[in-house]
Order: sequence, then C-alpha cells, then structure tokens
Amino acid sequence: MDGSLKDCSAAILAGGENRRMPVPKAFIRVGGQRIIERNLRIMKRLFSEVSIVTHRPELYLYPGVTLLADIYDTRGPMTGVFTALLNSSVPWVFISACDMPFVNGAVIEYMASKRDGYDAVVPKSSRARSSAEPLFAFYSGRLLPSMEKALLSGKKSLKDFLNNKRVQYIPRAEIKGIDPEGLSFINLNTPEDVDVYLRPEDKP
Repeated sequence: MDGSLKDCSAAILAGGENRRMPVPKAFIRVGGQRIIERNLRIMKRLFSEVSIVTHRPELYLYPGVTLLADIYDTRGPMTGVFTALLNSSVPWVFISACDMPFVNGAVIEYMASKRDGYDAVVPKSSRARSSAEPLFAFYSGRLLPSMEKALLSGKKSLKDFLNNKRVQYIPRAEIKGIDPEGLSFINLNTPEDVDVYLRPEDKP
C-alpha cells in the first residue's frame, strides 16, 4: 500500500558537488534504471510525502516530486536534513543519499519500527562506532531547534551532532537477516566504487 508509514516523510539528498563522477551520481543506472528513479519508487511505496533536497532543481524536475532548496547557505548533509525536517508535514523524516544504488525497503521498515523513545534511528554498517550511517536514517522533528543551533554555529558533522542525542543505533547484525551483504549502505562516490559494485552494462 502506498504511504504505509503515515507519520513519516522521506527526502533524498542530492546536493553533492559530484566532482569525481562523469555523470550526476543520482543518474547512474542500476539494472537499467537510474538510482534516483529506483529509490523514488521505493520511497513512494513507503511514504505518502517524498521530496528531493537539491541546489540543482533543473536536474530533478522530471520525476514530479517536491523539490526543496537548502534553508541555509551552508553546504553539507546536515543542512539538507534540517531542510527536509523543516518542510515535513509529519513528525519524522527518513533521509537517504542520492548515490545509494541498493536501498532496501524492508530495512527501512525495520528501522521505522525502532523509533519509540528516540529522536533518530541510525544503522551501523559494521561494529565500529564510526560506521554509523546518518544518511540512511530516520530523524524526528524534535531535533530541529538543536540542529538549527548547530548549523548557525558552523557545525556540519551529522555524526558529531548526534552525540548525546536520543539515538537508536541499529547494529549491523540486527539487519543482516534482511540485508545479508549490507548493500543498503553502499554509496557510489568514485568511479572505483562503480567498478566494484555495478555490473558492466550499468557503468557510465
């Protein structure tokens, strides 16, 4: 059923500079479909409200979803998260990056079930604390005041911001049954990543 997570919206962050790729990362094809199109299809199934946060709206007019521009002229993912939270009509926002080619809807639903009593739900791709994945995570609107304060003071790191917040970190082992290889957490940041993770016919 469309929009099954009624108290959550979803936002895809597409604000990176894309300097290391020959094409916009969101437009890399996986299984013959652009990453942005594949992920929007998954988001629309789960969430009734879906948006793209971008400073290049001309690239993303065609999917027909809401486009948001960063509220503050401070580049970085936390500005995108803040913008999505501020514009959401519901209490929670699920955030994903535009260069994640193997987003798994079942993982998202599992994470959503872990929100009670927390202000963020963040998975970990390994046991290390540094492996937290804040760009594949749920955020509560309750974080807006403290996030705005952090942004206005020049702080940009989401991982640092989440320190001392009520965060439910989901261990890798907990998600392994749904996503055995951890594909949901893969980002295509460089041409080398494309070589490692994509089939030959999908490489730009």
